[in-house]
Amino acid sequence: MARPGKPRTAMVAGGAGFLGSHLCEMLLDRGNHVLCVDSFITGNEDNLYPVKDHPRFSLLKHDVCEPIRPDRPIDRIHNLACAASPPHYQADPVHTMRTCVLGTLNLLELAERCGARFLQASTSEVYGDPDLHPQEEAYTGSVNCTGPRACYDEGKRAAEAMCFDFLRSGRADIRVARIFNTYGPRMHPHDGRVVSNLIVQALKGEPLTIYGDGSQTRSFCYVADLIDGLCRLMEVDPPPSGPVNLGNPDEFTVLELAELILDMTGSSSKIRFMPLPVDDPRRRRPDIGRARNLLHWQPKTPLRQGLAMTVRHFRRSLPDVKNAGPERRDLATSLGLP
Repeated sequence: MARPGKPRTAMVAGGAGFLGSHLCEMLLDRGNHVLCVDSFITGNEDNLYPVKDHPRFSLLKHDVCEPIRPDRPIDRIHNLACAASPPHYQADPVHTMRTCVLGTLNLLELAERCGARFLQASTSEVYGDPDLHPQEEAYTGSVNCTGPRACYDEGKRAAEAMCFDFLRSGRADIRVARIFNTYGPRMHPHDGRVVSNLIVQALKGEPLTIYGDGSQTRSFCYVADLIDGLCRLMEVDPPPSGPVNLGNPDEFTVLELAELILDMTGSSSKIRFMPLPVDDPRRRRPDIGRARNLLHWQPKTPLRQGLAMTVRHFRRSLPDVKNAGPERRDLATSLGLP
């Protein structure tokens, strides 16, 4: 529990990742002390540049697959410690499963010892290739438990099961967010997710890779909106008895996304169609009724606005970007964006 009169201390496991670094920044902005824990297997220390010198920020290099014993009381534990992009989590699937299961168990036991609230970053991947559309939290999913994505999908499902066992038994105060496709600055340029892939290819003048015919759909949530949802979920009382979807219910085909990125970057890149990966979901769209009712939350950032800020990030961070349409170069500025 928080000590009266003192700022809370929040641990962010996976805090050097794309989402984790944004969460660290927002928690500091809200007056918390932040302990960032990361193994740096996929986390990037550059993501922490805006906060690394903050007086209330500290960093611990540690793999959550091993028990953790922080040197201070902890009030909040945010578990974002797992690679979320298929190329990264499939590179070492056994470690991915260990992170989801053993890592979550270690952090749950820490929450129990500290009396800390615990937030689990789960995923829309628990729904697999869904038969129900849009996906609501009561849907139990259609996951291939032996396929190449199972280390992540089933790992996250097992982590959710442990979280709710801890909650039902009164061992810890638990909240579980099922996160849908999120994008924005600090995405890794080679993380294999569709937004970063297409933007980087467009800026480099390379063919845009679309798997299948591009008719599969996704719902894209800008990172600031997602982080706001995570913070609201952590602080809502009482804890929800089940998971909460966090994502943008606006649905786009992958081909529509590619065409929008080509338009926004002014790139002359062509589109290249490739075979669809195994178990790639055909449709993905969250039902966010529970988040609206419990958290009074819904995304605010339109896709075009969020993409403008994301394109600007990659223009600045990629050393080998070609001049992909100078007439589009100041798009973010023209929209009045930072």
